[in-house]
Amino acid sequence: MANRIMVSIQGGITAPSWLDENKIGKFVIEVLKKIGKNGEEVSILFCNDMAIQQLNSQYRNIDSPTDILSFENGTKYTDDEGEWLQAGDIAISLDTLPKNAEYFGVSENEELKRLLIHGVLHLNGYDHGEEHIEPGKEPTDEMLVLQEKILHELDEVVLVEE
Repeated sequence: MANRIMVSIQGGITAPSWLDENKIGKFVIEVLKKIGKNGEEVSILFCNDMAIQQLNSQYRNIDSPTDILSFENGTKYTDDEGEWLQAGDIAISLDTLPKNAEYFGVSENEELKRLLIHGVLHLNGYDHGEEHIEPGKEPTDEMLVLQEKILHELDEVVLVEE
């Protein structure tokens, strides 16, 4: 059995030229394989800061934009191909992505991969508490250490052509 990845773009915004739904899907499938997950369904929404701010306000009572939100689902269903776990939804702000890359001193490609890995880990029960990735500082939290390990293992993958 495989994993299912659905990628969408918020209505009303123009997708960047680099955004390739198939590449994004294949990357997320590789991340799921690395954490030993099979039969998961993940939805990824690329949006702008206004949309992610609305989600952040509605679901976290934080009235500001953010880079990524993960909404764990956990519902199981069966179809002709077998049993599936709806792992959940990930929303990524295309407005914040380049700002993060600049802040961390990395390429947009690396930052997008980091965000996707981060979201997938959250959908699968990982949490990093109060610790966050900081420029020039190695993480100590289990989730963030795993995130950076997977990012390093998938270093050659190019999602954003710069």
